[in-house]
Amino acid sequence: MGIDLAKGGSVALAESTEILTHITVGLGWDPNRPGAEEFDLDASAIALQESDRAPGLSYFVYYNNLSSPRGEIVHRGDNLTGEGAGDDEQIEVRLDLLSSAITRIVFPVSIHNADYRHQSFGDVHGAYIRIVNTDTGDELVRYDLSTTAARDTSMLFGELHRDGGGWHFRALGEGGVAGLAEIARGYGLDV
Repeated sequence: MGIDLAKGGSVALAESTEILTHITVGLGWDPNRPGAEEFDLDASAIALQESDRAPGLSYFVYYNNLSSPRGEIVHRGDNLTGEGAGDDEQIEVRLDLLSSAITRIVFPVSIHNADYRHQSFGDVHGAYIRIVNTDTGDELVRYDLSTTAARDTSMLFGELHRDGGGWHFRALGEGGVAGLAEIARGYGLDV
């Protein structure tokens, strides 16, 4: 069992990428009401340089771009309903393959067609982000989001950030009403 974080909490995953090379970022959620209209939450990853800007569109990994240029970050597929136990979407990160220019990776989640369907994170429960050592299957850290985001339609669940030679995970839980494209534009991407 990994470490449970509260919002804003941060923990070292490993002191160097020689120790931890391959992780899976698992994201999960469920609709508040059984039988409710489908909830299509879209998880993504945006790799950032020290300037807090992505080096290019190819480092915005989501349902329409499932892999970064060298396969350092790979999205394992889009879950359109959120049904079922366990992770609804997974993003694999090869820490050992990331360029040293990448200092942070943020993990936004947005609700597809939220305005049209009148949905928000207030309609979702059990939302979480967790980090798993892909090689061993061990859960390293987990952050369970609260349900206080009643109006939010997008959220930064968490981030990985480089500190020296190692990586840390920070629980963010920062919500808003901007869509995924607006979040990407905030990191310098022309989408």
